[in-house]
Amino acid sequence: MDNPILTIEEREAINAGRWFSTLSPTLKHDILRCAYVKRFKDGALICARGEAPEEWIACAKGAVRVSSTSISGKQITLTYVEPGVWFGEVSIFDGDRRTHDAYAHGATTLLCVAKADFKRILSTHVEFYEAMLWLQARRIRQLYGLVEDLNTLPLRARLAKQLLHLVRSYGIPCLENGKEVRIGLQLAQEELAQLLGASRQRVNQELKTMEREDVIRIEPGGLVVRDSEALLGIAGTTT
Repeated sequence: MDNPILTIEEREAINAGRWFSTLSPTLKHDILRCAYVKRFKDGALICARGEAPEEWIACAKGAVRVSSTSISGKQITLTYVEPGVWFGEVSIFDGDRRTHDAYAHGATTLLCVAKADFKRILSTHVEFYEAMLWLQARRIRQLYGLVEDLNTLPLRARLAKQLLHLVRSYGIPCLENGKEVRIGLQLAQEELAQLLGASRQRVNQELKTMEREDVIRIEPGGLVVRDSEALLGIAGTTT
């Protein structure tokens, strides 16, 4: 923790979070008052599967790669936690241990609330319970949506939906062409394939097809979305 204070950009990311922004000023103040900052280098372990939960966490900058390990010992990426998103409360609620590993993806800043403070805020704010219920309900809906997509949509549509999500979370408008958006999160094709439950080869084929259609552009440093409307059309494909 080399800097105990959030930067202006990091604080804006926290305050603009879809869930956090709906809380009352009093509740937000009480959460931020007891929160502390942690900064991690790319690839650093944030928390490990099997650990006892000690903190409730929000991503303020960068990303948190949540992963599991296969029987063969290979790490499988399950999701990326983006700036403005809080996580880690489930283990505090049920008292069980962490279920997955979490690593910093890029230079990452976290805002943390100790378990004791988390429980104290719960005991003093009825609103916090209601907000947590809303948060968990939203995550359950998202989980069902992911399972449905995996079982009903072709890889091309799932890839398009994932790229649109990355654009919303990490999109950076290209200065040379305002219609193009660069995805700021650096993902290897293998990591993207793991998010989609597909092989790297199949994902590579779909990306190449989208590039030929002028929907995206593949660059050494990542992906650029050239035609968001076309990508939305592909994401709506159901056959």
